[in-house]
Amino acid sequence: MNVSEQFGRLEEEMKAYLPILGKASEAIMDQEVSDYPIFIAHQQESIGVGLLIAEREQVRGNWTLHASTLEEFVTKQLIQADRVEDFKRVYKEPKDYICVFIIQEIGATFVFIPRD
Repeated sequence: MNVSEQFGRLEEEMKAYLPILGKASEAIMDQEVSDYPIFIAHQQESIGVGLLIAEREQVRGNWTLHASTLEEFVTKQLIQADRVEDFKRVYKEPKDYICVFIIQEIGATFVFIPRD
């Protein structure tokens, strides 16, 4: 299985988390925390980004999820300040898509998962 196929499979797995991701995304926007919610899906012990919203040991699935924002990604230098406008151009409408940063041993990537 190539890297593209692996990320495609991971994207499919993320669909099971859509209810919790959707609620968290709406809360981030409704509370005016950010217009750019980003969720981190990982299997590591811990990461230093975002707020924990689901631990893989407590949900049906293989992923721990953290809620974050574009602003935090810039502060933590995961997205360089000079690349923010580029990111905003590719960021999909959060009412229609959930932005997930998937971290796995094969690498890390952003995926946009349709909400319905």
